[in-house]
Amino acid sequence: MSRKKTIKESVKDKLFKRPSGRGYDELRPIVIKPDYMDFAEGSAYLEMGKTRVVATATIEEKVPQFLKGTGSGWITAEYSMLPRSTEKRTPRERTQGKISGRTQEIQRLIGRALRATTDLSLIGERTIIIDCDVIQADGGTRTASVNAGCIALAICFKKLLDQGLLQTFPLRHLVAAVSVGLVEGQRLLDLDYLEDSQAEVDMNVIQTDNGRLVEVQAAAEKMSFSRQELAQLLKLADKGLKEILATQRAILKKIHPVFIAY
Repeated sequence: MSRKKTIKESVKDKLFKRPSGRGYDELRPIVIKPDYMDFAEGSAYLEMGKTRVVATATIEEKVPQFLKGTGSGWITAEYSMLPRSTEKRTPRERTQGKISGRTQEIQRLIGRALRATTDLSLIGERTIIIDCDVIQADGGTRTASVNAGCIALAICFKKLLDQGLLQTFPLRHLVAAVSVGLVEGQRLLDLDYLEDSQAEVDMNVIQTDNGRLVEVQAAAEKMSFSRQELAQLLKLADKGLKEILATQRAILKKIHPVFIAY
């Protein structure tokens, strides 16, 4: 990249003002409170700006039919938004008689992300259910749910290890998620609701702590985008993901020596 282009991009970054006052490559403030719920086998409260999520892990001593007799376990997820997590009340989905397509998509996303970083053969024929409940939504609820779910799952595995129900810690890597996008042609990291609603391009990236991608969801909302812009957004996401993973790692290391490896 030429110096001239670098200066031009730098000037553009300075001129673009985000509603929150953040820099284009700056995450919203992150707060994580592990073991947030008293009764769950693992839990975490997570804030990313004004988005707030509670994730809990529940152990069931059974697996789906297709895994019976294999000795392997399973991780699945459920996701919901409280009625007043948004500015206007959102009806509970159970009153609608069915789960929305959006909710199903997010549940599957969370489950895939956590299974991708776990050695399921080490947990025996058990199912870990990760419940992610959004208590306040300001954009990025699915990415916040993945981040909180990872902490809840890690704590759940620690408890199984402490109880002698596991011989080896099955979480191979931490996993984190973040959104990026183009708003008025400007690359932005960790979009809040106002930015997300105006984005020309919206993308969610999930990545492990060794830099491997788990999932990339990219969509042109108002305009198509180039491969160069895709690469730039991935680079921006990588910066944010490393910061989120560092925060997760710091929290977990305070809990138990088993997490030092991360």
